[in-house]
Amino acid sequence: MIELIDAASKYIPDEEIQIIRDAYDFANRAHTGQNRLSGEPYIEHPLNTSLFLAELHMDSTTLAAALLHDVVEDCDVKLDDLSQKFGPEVTKLVDGVTKLNKIDALNASGLEHTHGHSQAESLRKMLVAMAQDIRVVLIKLADRLHNLKTLNVHPRDKRETIARETLDIYAPLAHRLGIWDIKWRLEDLAFSYIEPEKYKNISELLSDNRSERESYITSVCDVVRNELKNVGIKSDVNGRPKHIYSIHKKMEAYGRQGKQFGEIYDLFALRILVEGIQDCYSAIGVVHSLWHPIRGEFDDYIANPKENRYKSLHTAVMYNGKVPLEVQIRTYSMHQLAEYGVAAHWRYKEGTESDSHFEEKMTWMRQLLDWQRDVAGAEEFLESVKTDIFQDQVFAYTPKGDVVELPIESTPIDFAYRIHTDLGHRCIGAKINAKLVPLYTHIQNGDTVDIVISKIERGPSLDWLNADLGYANTANSRQKIKQWFKRQAKSVNIQRGQEILNKELRHLNLRIEEDEIAKLFKMDSRQDLLSSIGNGNINISQLTGRLLSQHSQTSNDVQTVTNITWPSSGIEVLGVGDLLTRVGQCCTPIPGDDIIGYITRSRGVSVHRTDCVNIINEDEKERLIQVDWGKTRTLYPIRLIIEAWDRVGLLRDITTLVSQDKINIASIVSTESEDNTCTIALTVFTTGVGQLSMLFSRLEGIDGIFRVFRGAIEENMQKQSEKKISNLRGN
Repeated sequence: MIELIDAASKYIPDEEIQIIRDAYDFANRAHTGQNRLSGEPYIEHPLNTSLFLAELHMDSTTLAAALLHDVVEDCDVKLDDLSQKFGPEVTKLVDGVTKLNKIDALNASGLEHTHGHSQAESLRKMLVAMAQDIRVVLIKLADRLHNLKTLNVHPRDKRETIARETLDIYAPLAHRLGIWDIKWRLEDLAFSYIEPEKYKNISELLSDNRSERESYITSVCDVVRNELKNVGIKSDVNGRPKHIYSIHKKMEAYGRQGKQFGEIYDLFALRILVEGIQDCYSAIGVVHSLWHPIRGEFDDYIANPKENRYKSLHTAVMYNGKVPLEVQIRTYSMHQLAEYGVAAHWRYKEGTESDSHFEEKMTWMRQLLDWQRDVAGAEEFLESVKTDIFQDQVFAYTPKGDVVELPIESTPIDFAYRIHTDLGHRCIGAKINAKLVPLYTHIQNGDTVDIVISKIERGPSLDWLNADLGYANTANSRQKIKQWFKRQAKSVNIQRGQEILNKELRHLNLRIEEDEIAKLFKMDSRQDLLSSIGNGNINISQLTGRLLSQHSQTSNDVQTVTNITWPSSGIEVLGVGDLLTRVGQCCTPIPGDDIIGYITRSRGVSVHRTDCVNIINEDEKERLIQVDWGKTRTLYPIRLIIEAWDRVGLLRDITTLVSQDKINIASIVSTESEDNTCTIALTVFTTGVGQLSMLFSRLEGIDGIFRVFRGAIEENMQKQSEKKISNLRGN
């Protein structure tokens, strides 16, 4: 209690401290005799919740409500009792948190029929609470943070459920509220329960290089600090902390992009705090005069703030010409907003400019509430929030120069629907930066997007709802596409659904009665099934997955589930993931050896055994990096039968498309017919149903191909494929 009063007294007037003391005394008496599962007195939980909010400089009302937030739910205390003792404002906050806690308890009891439904209802309740008073959600975030710290006392399945909900809902919510300090703590704690081994490995990698990294950052900070002082800029220069979950996400992202180690710009980072906006731009000039800036790595979030009102200048430079370094530059007030987000609002409640812009900063919350009203289904609502609100945003331009804000990985179709529903329905093509691109192209920051529309009235393609094809990646656009198909006559939807079902059964070379398929989707009749397929309620990837699952349970054809484990490419490097590397010829390491990486000057990373004489005698130890043997992935051999009009370049087009999708080809055999047609047997290794469904659609788009379906894998072909992979492993 003394610690809380000391923290609050630093910014709260003396006359408001008493309500915090009274709230603690009241809560302490109410929770007398109660203990948490960890064994500690229950009062420790509300006390720690309030203490963390004091670190955010929340007002006395919020701290009092945090101390009292469990007394109504867990003790013999009525809301009227609180109202008489502490007034309506504190009581309203406690009531809001109590309602959120009841939703959590209901979810944990398993009464909700799906995990997605329970998450959606939790989020709906939080939105309602935020609309009334956002401090309710701030208390809930602090409450969740302390609960995570003591989560190890719960069974494993409950730990993972709570941790997953934290990553899916609470941490993104903290991000959108701009409270970085809560966000990273929630993410790291949740990650430690969901992926304990990965958490441990990253922690060890960071610990191994801690002393070298700290020495490096100290020297860089000294250089920048002295140079800024020489030009008359007052500043604080510090190394920016990197957190375990963000490193994990960075490793995954860079691994998928196939980027090299030298392209990672935030393993080492500086943060420069200055007094005014002009100082920010002067400071970045100083940094660029010291070291060469990396092309394309400058972002001005002061002139163009992020959606949560985050402001800062970001750049990346080559320190001493060889080490990438990320630099953030912001004012002290920008830093407070970046760390504490909307919580910083209560620091400026006395009619300042920051307070007057508070509602503007919360416009995204009103967008969430609009979603709540427009989307009836719980799972659809949750999907819309995760994809359209909680994801990072990109900013694109219309041909007239208007700015359009979109979730990351949005496509031209998402862009069209964001502008106007009719524009999306009539979209037949798109140009990005004056270049014609496929409709599944991801829009990048600063792109100018020009939508090509049909001159005649037309509607969207049902393929746009196929998640495997990646045409529509936002819930907003998918919802509008579904609405268009639902408005069509039911007979039209049934006919369209029949065509799609027949096509997928032909693709997979399956024979399953339509009534059986309807039962798989818990439909009352085949007409309902076909209508749901035709209007997009059941998408192609869902249909393919259920069909294959049913077939594998009823079929004795073991070839359909035979799988092979294939070594992933290269070496896993901290911050990169899978990376093609050069094996050192001096010691020729093989899988199983203890290895280490060496950053060469011109040929990427070379890999050596840790006992290699060249490594032991290496003078430039800073060029050594942690590496490990790449993980393995399971691939399934699938034989596709392709029927097409014979033409020059057909095989080239097929193999090019398959290789572009990064699918391995085991064999390809072509036979010609007298009627100028040909049949091609193509055996590939896929990662699963999603990739297979995408491959069907892409192959049928090749000029001249009129039919693609799945064939049985012959036993000798299966053995040849396994032998081929065995030889590759040996090499």
